[in-house]
Amino acid sequence: MARILIAGCGYVGNALATMRVSRGDDVWGLRRHPVDLASGVQAIAADLAVARSLEDLPADLEVVVYAASPGGRDDAFYRTTYVDGLRNLLGALEKQGQRPRRVIFVSSTAVYGQTKGEWVDEDSPTEPTHFSGQRLLEAEQVLRDGPFPGVVLRLAGIYGPRRTRLIDQVRQGRATLSKGKRYTNRIHRDDCAGILDRLIDVGETDPCYVGVDHAPEEERVVLDWMAGILGAPPPRVERVDQRKTPRGGNKRCRNTRILDAGYRFIYPTYREGYTAVLSGRAPEPSA
Repeated sequence: MARILIAGCGYVGNALATMRVSRGDDVWGLRRHPVDLASGVQAIAADLAVARSLEDLPADLEVVVYAASPGGRDDAFYRTTYVDGLRNLLGALEKQGQRPRRVIFVSSTAVYGQTKGEWVDEDSPTEPTHFSGQRLLEAEQVLRDGPFPGVVLRLAGIYGPRRTRLIDQVRQGRATLSKGKRYTNRIHRDDCAGILDRLIDVGETDPCYVGVDHAPEEERVVLDWMAGILGAPPPRVERVDQRKTPRGGNKRCRNTRILDAGYRFIYPTYREGYTAVLSGRAPEPSA
């Protein structure tokens, strides 16, 4: 039985908490307003951006998962949530004399700045041009410079139950395509939680993992497939300034390292994942 703190126990964190509670772990979920936490999760009302609110954390924590999300989409929110928040939490743990064996920071493939469809992995250059990737990269360094063993998980575009914006756009004929070939990378929420679950338990870890499914794919292929499933019109090509790089970049992410760590995907590609979302089907229990 492990003692686990999930800081930012939201969309992904709650799914992870459900897994761990079912195994008998002691799990705490930290949020500013800890409502709608998974059954059995012990609530902590605290603000990661306010250091003094972190002064009374549970003792003897073994694993800390930092899965916070920014409250807005500008640079200040990202800096506060990822850089300042992570620094505050690590400082609070150290001040309290805690010695977690592992701190896992949930980052993003936004740290990669590649724009020409290149393949990237954990060893690829990280030169983001957008503030989101820059702040996440800064937070990764905070973890590396911190006092505890740390692991970074870089997730791609997360989708799953209740996250149906793309499905709704395609169904309503509002989906658009960038002109030219643009690759996208995705991962279902349940696989995000599953990878975190694996990283909590695995004995030896690498410093960083990329969390994406097996099928980085052209945006056009994904949307055409979805339109076919929904019986919707094909997406239209959007007229955009071709000199501007899409915020998500244009790269293909490899998941080899997390596979080598023993993780097996519930939804190997977007096809299985979106089919499950459309049907409202829950994943089969693992053997």
